[in-house]
Amino acid sequence: MSQRFELNVEARETGKSTSRALRRGRKIPAVIYGAIEPKNISIDEGAVKKYHVRAFENSLFNLKSDDSKLNNIVVLMKEVVVHPLTRRPQHVDLFALDLKKAVRIFVEIKLEGKPIGLAEGGLLNVVNRQLEIECLPTAIPENITVDISGLGIGDALHVSDLKTPAGVKVLSAPELTVAVVNLFVEEVVEPTAAAADAATATAAGGAAAAGAAPAKDAGAAKKEEKK
Repeated sequence: MSQRFELNVEARETGKSTSRALRRGRKIPAVIYGAIEPKNISIDEGAVKKYHVRAFENSLFNLKSDDSKLNNIVVLMKEVVVHPLTRRPQHVDLFALDLKKAVRIFVEIKLEGKPIGLAEGGLLNVVNRQLEIECLPTAIPENITVDISGLGIGDALHVSDLKTPAGVKVLSAPELTVAVVNLFVEEVVEPTAAAADAATATAAGGAAAAGAAPAKDAGAAKKEEKK
């Protein structure tokens, strides 16, 4: 089950000048939408940076605020827009939840173990790392863990092979491949026709040069004539 954390927020005014002023003060403009009427808020930049990592991707946040309309709203951090150069957060989208209604969400598929096929010359190819599920917000798992140590060469793991907690409905297609162990074959690069012709010409030129008599300079030729 996902962890729950507290996130301090404040109500804010809208407008570009207000947003710029907030960022200068290390506050990030944000919006809450979903199970409530959209609300404009600001969040401390340090908190956004702390929670904008994979480990908190599906975590629930209890909002804390002096504004009673914002206090105790439960949200997911849906999107964080960052500056392309500075990588500083620029805007945050929070999704307000109704804890009694199911939500659709993607969770990480965590692979554990070393496939036996690797010792036989195989190569593990991970095709999909996320699983789409539907469940109550309070039942969102941190990840879906699966042991792949039994996979041999040619074996594949599919969505239908995954086990999920009670109350979690899988939405991803059952036949979707998660991981497969393929036989590793070293590729032999054949020379192209042009490269082969160039190599042949180089070899022929070298042989011709090696078989030819060394040229005599003009001085040596005159000395031979005088003799």
